[in-house]
Amino acid sequence: MKTFRMLYHFLLLFALTVSANAFLLVREKPYILFLLIPIVLAVHLSAGAFSKNIPRKRLRICHHGAVLLVLFLLSVCISVVFHAVLAFSMLPHDMWSWIWSAVFCTVLEASVFWHGIICVYLTSAQLGIRYRVIGILCGPIPIAQLIALGKILSVVYKEIDFESKKDLLNEKRKEEKICETKYPLLFVHGVFFRDSKMLNYWGRIPNELEKNGAQIYYGNHESAASVAESAEELSARIKRIVAETGCGKVNIIAHSKGGLDIRYALSELDIAPYVASLTTVNTPHRGCLFVDTLLARAPESLAKRVAKTYNTSFQFLGDEHPDFMKAVDDLTASACKKRNDTLKTPEGIYYQSIGSVLFRASSGRFPLNVSYHLAKYFEGANDGLVAEDSFAFGETYTLLSPKGKRGISHGDMIDLNRENFRGFDVRDFYVNLVNDLKNKGF
Repeated sequence: MKTFRMLYHFLLLFALTVSANAFLLVREKPYILFLLIPIVLAVHLSAGAFSKNIPRKRLRICHHGAVLLVLFLLSVCISVVFHAVLAFSMLPHDMWSWIWSAVFCTVLEASVFWHGIICVYLTSAQLGIRYRVIGILCGPIPIAQLIALGKILSVVYKEIDFESKKDLLNEKRKEEKICETKYPLLFVHGVFFRDSKMLNYWGRIPNELEKNGAQIYYGNHESAASVAESAEELSARIKRIVAETGCGKVNIIAHSKGGLDIRYALSELDIAPYVASLTTVNTPHRGCLFVDTLLARAPESLAKRVAKTYNTSFQFLGDEHPDFMKAVDDLTASACKKRNDTLKTPEGIYYQSIGSVLFRASSGRFPLNVSYHLAKYFEGANDGLVAEDSFAFGETYTLLSPKGKRGISHGDMIDLNRENFRGFDVRDFYVNLVNDLKNKGF
């Protein structure tokens, strides 16, 4: 099948290249144009055909666009050589024929390029804003446009291959329901975010887990509040889920400040009977020392202005009583130490924690690429926000430190940017994590 696809695409390349350079022939025999039009349409419509190993429609369209762009690149290279050779025999005595041939070729090749680039731009998730902007900026620059297009194609083909394999794997193990735990999952977000169906805080992770049998609920608490206030909201939410579903207990996966909120709820608000396990992900159990320093040094007027802007914005987004300063205060190392001295850890619950380290600031998206330097200065290795020394809690602690120069950021751990990168498959990580909870009887 692979050999057949290669031969088919070679045929498309041949058809496109001959059609793009057929002006002189069309000028002599205009009726040939009626043959070229359906040939060019066939190239536009059938590029990327016979790709049965791409289950998802979005990826098939993306692949269609990528094949068109590859055909465009190869055909353009051949066409440039053809017109360079043609120039020696036609210039300067037949300059206009050469110019019209070049125009004919450019228009036909451009139709293939724009068809391909639109398909890719509309369907690729991994290109992001960065590569799309690079492609637009480099478009008018002859050599730079080819380099940019080559990079775009590299990113797109890696995405198609990676996502297709993942889809096929999920389809293969669908009946096994490897993430169907005894108790449902409750995902608890961190500070400065809300649970939203349109833009899930946990990126592609919940969908991946649900494909493998998981049942998922969300904390639905305020984006910014004190640990105690968030704990009250989460406590009420857990009791409501248990009462409405009859599930008995929940497995909690909490990210960042969410881990602090749940720990407080377990200690102070009598929800331990409703919790089977708690997994904290990149939670600052011992706080963030650089936050203490920032709060001590920042002008009070600036802090109030930032807090007011945040609170007003998130009230508009659905928060009832957002409180920026209370949330930030409870993330300090001093506040965490004070809580840790009093919080209890109820028995009968399985506790585990996960952390990760970022190796360089440039690998983290804003604002983590800025806070990384602050956290490193005060506390050493960190994920762009939380120091490595602050992650550990519970019976099992896992520090993720992949090979390579990138590392894993605070945002990467919840698939915040929906980014695939070498060394860490965040969706597969959570599938294995939940499968482990299932195997432990939770």
